[in-house]
Amino acid sequence: MHTQETEVLSAADMTWELMPNHIELYHREIVSAEQADRLGIRMSSILWEKLGIGGQVLPHYHDVVEIIHITVGEVKLLCGEEWYSYRAGDTFHVPAGVVHSVRNTGDSPSEQISIFVPAETDVPANCFFGTTLIEDIYSSKL
Repeated sequence: MHTQETEVLSAADMTWELMPNHIELYHREIVSAEQADRLGIRMSSILWEKLGIGGQVLPHYHDVVEIIHITVGEVKLLCGEEWYSYRAGDTFHVPAGVVHSVRNTGDSPSEQISIFVPAETDVPANCFFGTTLIEDIYSSKL
């Protein structure tokens, strides 16, 4: 069953949870697998992550695709056997099974949104979403 109501997760109600097995990595899960199921989408998780000063997501790989968008700070990304510098606004697409790591290289915490999507074979072609405008009856209530 798909949810027909908009769900709001307030940042004020969310706490930063320490991720085990990494260095100074904290997260807030902003979309869980269960929430994705209610929305009727294929999604493993979406995390809002924070790396403390000197923090690092240690080298690892997983069975899902990861899209990492840096929102705050400066980081280094491990690609293959090389480290490359990036900053807020940069995005990484990491295929399933690829070893990767992100390290905070700035003098303040860095933040990122990490989107974990199942990797599947024989996936139908994707397309840009469609939008339908409705009569503007809502703006008068602002």
